[in-house]
Amino acid sequence: MNATMMTVNPFGENMYILWDEASRDAVVVDPGMMREAEREMVTKFIEGQKLNVIHILLTHLHIDHITSARWLADKTGADVCACALDAQLGRELPDQVAQFHLKIESEPLVIDHILSDGDVLPLGEESIQVLHVPGHSPGGLAFYLPQSGLLISGDTIFNGSVGRTDLWGGDMAQLINSIREKILPLPDETVIASGHGPTTTIADEKRCNPFL
Repeated sequence: MNATMMTVNPFGENMYILWDEASRDAVVVDPGMMREAEREMVTKFIEGQKLNVIHILLTHLHIDHITSARWLADKTGADVCACALDAQLGRELPDQVAQFHLKIESEPLVIDHILSDGDVLPLGEESIQVLHVPGHSPGGLAFYLPQSGLLISGDTIFNGSVGRTDLWGGDMAQLINSIREKILPLPDETVIASGHGPTTTIADEKRCNPFL
């Protein structure tokens, strides 16, 4: 499995493009591009790699992770996939834009395909396992690729930290429980690719994360 990270928007959000070498089928996780130049960068990459984007996967529906989800879905023909428990956040995308005083156009984001804990999405020779990890938001998801040893964690866990819980639907006790039950049991060598900041591993977070 090939994976590329691009950091976009004023919030420094990490979006990910995953694709199968043979079929060129791809998924894009959390396309939070807010500038035209960022959209062009992503478009050129997809076209340059000759990728067929089949899903837009959203770890959660906060503004910095979703602003170009519908735009990219319309451009590629992919469906927007997320947890139903975050649907309200998607519908309130224009309100989120106003809250942060951003000068970008936005419309309510509607989920095309509902993802639930335990769902498995095939991608070439591999599979993407869906983990429900509420706490940062009610519908927080992480995407685990066991064959590649990769976890895309969204804003649930970071290198040396965890997601904030002072936004709508946040719950610190729930967040820590999600991490302990769904993330820490994964193999120690699993690479955690989070929604902001550098990568880390399960082993490093067990050893050094002060919140755990």
